[in-house]
Amino acid sequence: MESLTSRMQGVQSPIIPVVGELIKNSPGTISLGQGVVYYDPPPEAIEFLPKFLSESANNLYKPVEGIPLLLVALAGKLQAFNGIEINEENCIVVTAGSNMGFMNAILAITNPGDEIILNTPYYFNHEMAIAMAGCRVVLVATDENYQLRKEAIAQAITPKTRAVVTISPNNPTGVVYSEAALRQVNQICSGRGIYHISDEAYEYFTYNGVKHVSPGAFGSSKYTISLFSFSKAYGFASWRIGYMVIPKHLFVSIKKVQDTILICPPVISQYAALGALQAKVEYLQSNIGAIAQVRQVVLDSLNRLEGLCSITSANGAFYFFLKVNTQMDAFELVKRLIQEHKVGVIPGTTFGMDDGCYLRVAYGALQKETAKEGIERLVQGLETIVRN
Repeated sequence: MESLTSRMQGVQSPIIPVVGELIKNSPGTISLGQGVVYYDPPPEAIEFLPKFLSESANNLYKPVEGIPLLLVALAGKLQAFNGIEINEENCIVVTAGSNMGFMNAILAITNPGDEIILNTPYYFNHEMAIAMAGCRVVLVATDENYQLRKEAIAQAITPKTRAVVTISPNNPTGVVYSEAALRQVNQICSGRGIYHISDEAYEYFTYNGVKHVSPGAFGSSKYTISLFSFSKAYGFASWRIGYMVIPKHLFVSIKKVQDTILICPPVISQYAALGALQAKVEYLQSNIGAIAQVRQVVLDSLNRLEGLCSITSANGAFYFFLKVNTQMDAFELVKRLIQEHKVGVIPGTTFGMDDGCYLRVAYGALQKETAKEGIERLVQGLETIVRN
């Protein structure tokens, strides 16, 4: 029988399951790989589940864009934390995670063959979604500190460009973009009549007094698409709830995509999200504070690798992105770290970095002592493998 091909053959395979299988086959490995948090959802999220169960109509389909109670609560959060006002020019759509929000956006604003600008290193699921939509990724390198290069972004725009994507705080680098840089990108996009897609899944994870800034607050709602997630800050990874703020003129197109793929976001998860938004402020402060302590432990250990690795200052998310001074293939290095030193990280190639050996180190999923052991294994492993 003749082999059938599809567009999916041109899409990279997700790296997390690949590394996960290597870790599974090497018992005792500490994972510094997947980007999740160590803590559970707030009790308020669980306390809202009986409200869902008490109403039999909740077993039926609900509005494509999300239940009204959650939409109202999200509007309040967006105004208070992000400075984004929901008005007649924009609207909220609840999604099954912010990855789905990104896919919704790409399908709504493009035709096959259109271009989307990603800054490298990029988030691999963004690159995959663009390829799935039959569009072309245009890569623009960030500077030596992984900050945006506004002039390079402007020069990369062509008549086929439909959007520029920014992620701040950033996955995989952990850097936070300045308000000035985000404003400049936002102005470039609105001036050229293209969209600025702002991924803000790590909005609460900032350190050393650095503040998160939302481009959706700049006033150019006609060309700004903002993506948010409950997965990180509220420990909601498997609940699959995110949301997007979109220009009102995209609402019909986004609803077509979401109704086809999902129909409506899982209603039980929406109730849990409604509860999570009522969590006390101490919930985020204490949990993110604990991650900040782990971050410092990780950073102190990584600083011992000076000369062996380049480590860029990162005041956001829960990642460090290392450039290892070696000619070794990044994935081969990852395999050896797992098999020989029992520590798992993610190769930089999956984030579009092919000009050297890069590793993403994630520290959000671990308690301090486990993280300390994991990062010691990483430091020792890199010293052993690379120096020898």
